[in-house]
Amino acid sequence: MKIRIAPCLAPSLAPRLPRRLTTRSAQVAGAVCMTLLSLHLVYAADAGTIGPTYDIAEPHLLHMIEQRLRAKERAGEMAKLMEQARARGTDAVQHPEPVTAVHATTSPRTFYVDPSYTLERNVLGSQGELLFPAGTRFNPLDVVTLSRHLLFFDARDSKQVHRAQELTARYQGKVKAILTGGSYLDLMKAWRLPVYYDQQGVLVHKLGITQVPAIVSQEGRRLRIDEVKVNDAEVSP
Repeated sequence: MKIRIAPCLAPSLAPRLPRRLTTRSAQVAGAVCMTLLSLHLVYAADAGTIGPTYDIAEPHLLHMIEQRLRAKERAGEMAKLMEQARARGTDAVQHPEPVTAVHATTSPRTFYVDPSYTLERNVLGSQGELLFPAGTRFNPLDVVTLSRHLLFFDARDSKQVHRAQELTARYQGKVKAILTGGSYLDLMKAWRLPVYYDQQGVLVHKLGITQVPAIVSQEGRRLRIDEVKVNDAEVSP
């Protein structure tokens, strides 16, 4: 068998070779080409199967879930689970988690809160211009006023509910009722007024309220907070 050496050589090397290769040079070039060819063949060859092989025995996860859901549906369990989930969702909406950071007022007190805050970073305009530099102290009451009193109470306590009604009437309805416990939906239906809920106690925490009922009013550039007992005759904000 004859082997052509020239095709195995890089084209860039061809001009450097003499027209006639010596026998020794031809043997070396041929050995190099055969080595490269054998390496290429080994790299592309199929190594075959090493050891025994097995089919995947585990069922497809999505198929398994689908089969279980269909089985529960046929057994009537799916409708029951959906009804339970619906009931839990409805109860969570009607009866949110009560705020644990507050309790019924035992020692009435009055204190003030300055709502001012300090900017931690620069406030820039739409064109990148500096509007307010970091460190600027700002009081929201310089811009807006508290148009309604904020009244925090626990609707699970009938005495607090009665006291809240008295305060609402006293301020001629200019009160925003905010619950820390109980059903705001039930109270809203009974009062026919908007009722809010302080979820996770965010507001009472910021205002430092620890006892309810508590009513928040504006006095100048400060907020006055009165934590009142349910049997207190008057509150003088």
